[in-house]
Amino acid sequence: MTNAQTSPLPFLKGHGTENDFVIVPDAQNAVDLPPALVARLCDRRAGIGGDGLLHVVRSAAHPEARHLADEAEWFMDYRNADGSVAEMCGNGVRVFARYLEHAGHVTAGEVAVATRGGVKRVHLDKDGSVTVAMGRAVLPGDGVTVTVDGRHWSARNVNMGNPHAVAFVEDLAHAGDLFTEPSYEPATVYPDGVNIEFVADLGPRHVAMRVHERGAAETRSCGTGACAVAVATARRDGADPAVTGTPVTYTVEVPGGTLVITEHPDGRIDMTGPAVIVAEGAIDPEWLG
Repeated sequence: MTNAQTSPLPFLKGHGTENDFVIVPDAQNAVDLPPALVARLCDRRAGIGGDGLLHVVRSAAHPEARHLADEAEWFMDYRNADGSVAEMCGNGVRVFARYLEHAGHVTAGEVAVATRGGVKRVHLDKDGSVTVAMGRAVLPGDGVTVTVDGRHWSARNVNMGNPHAVAFVEDLAHAGDLFTEPSYEPATVYPDGVNIEFVADLGPRHVAMRVHERGAAETRSCGTGACAVAVATARRDGADPAVTGTPVTYTVEVPGGTLVITEHPDGRIDMTGPAVIVAEGAIDPEWLG
């Protein structure tokens, strides 16, 4: 910390389909957020509580984002609940954009947000929903076998700026409690860890999923995971917009709500869902110390 040990640290709390985040506004990148402090802030019993932390910094003030400052004024310095750094968070970027609107930094309409996974284009709709241009999926050929309680599934490798393994199951209960990370082989496919999605069909272009997020265990929702699931399901169903020339849309039910994912013929993926700011306040400097 710089001045946060002697003065209260402002924070907000927000969620997108119940994937919840501690938000730390810090335009000039003056607040030090070591992993242990992030983990304390995200602790649901002793801290504020969240699946992750959104550190709100001007791109020009952060060494990892200065090269993006001409494209996006604000950088989402995203941290997992255990304090580790992550490339991107789909629900997080929606909540991040909602915070920028809430704070008066932007108005409804188009917003550019810098992330470690590149610049994301966000549209803040007047009806309260937020659409994020999530970029394009990469589909490496190598996959893994995921195992839970003696059941095994082949999982599709999908990269959305962060790594995913998508497994199709008959019953989402087969994923187990997801308190601990499901095992997968070969581990070398994901040297930096992976988000593992379990997917069950509900109807035509309609699926439900559960997810174990690296660094956070099971979460109520995962935006990049929903995108990965939509792409993997489309390929399983023989739908590839690059081949058909027609966009394909999947509705993805997560424990915390509903996300709508559209993949376009040029590979662009849009994700639409809610984003809500629920509280704001200040953290006691004695607790920070």
